[in-house]
This record gives sequence, structure tokens and C-alpha cells, in this order.
Amino acid sequence: NDKEALKWFKPARGDFQIHYTNDASYEPDFVVETKTAKLLCEPKASSEMTADDVLAKAKAAVEWCSQATVHEKQNGRKPWLYLLIPHDAISDNKTLQGLIATYRYENAASGK
Repeated sequence: NDKEALKWFKPARGDFQIHYTNDASYEPDFVVETKTAKLLCEPKASSEMTADDVLAKAKAAVEWCSQATVHEKQNGRKPWLYLLIPHDAISDNKTLQGLIATYRYENAASGK
């Protein structure tokens, strides 16, 4: 119900090619377009937030967002951001801007 959201969808298998290991790829749970950005949103159980596979997928998604943002900016479009959101942080009173400010995932080593 957030007025910032212009549109959102749940990607189908194959919509995104985000490889996090040599033989495995992953699809984010949701994609949201706002007035200022495009978001890959990945809600996870709070107990899984630091699992190795979750962090590997997050790292790959941040790199994908970085590369997609370069292309988008060259064409006058919006940046891509990755959000890794604990399931218990999602509620009706949360805004997309609040979720971005709190749960935007960036790779510490790359500064992204």
C-alpha cells in the first residue's frame, strides 16, 4: 500500500540470471519499482539472515545490482538496490523508504 511503489512483481524462474555459485542461480522474491529506484527484495526468516547460502546470494545480488545500475544510469534510468529483510520486520506500518534505509544490503569488502 506504499505510495512510493509504482509497481511490483514476483519474478518467475529465469527472469533474473543471478549466479551465486558456479552451478546455482537464484531469483529474488520480489522486485519493486519506486519513483527513485528499482529494488530486489529478499525477505528471509530472521534465523536465516546469516546463513552462508543467504549471504552468498546477497553478495551476488548486490553485484548484479551494481552492474545493472551502471547500465541503467547510462540510459537515464534508476539505480538498482538489494534489500535483505528479516521476515519479522515486515509490517503494514513500514514504508519502502524505511526498509531501504534499514535493510539495504551492501557488500562490505567492495563498499557496495
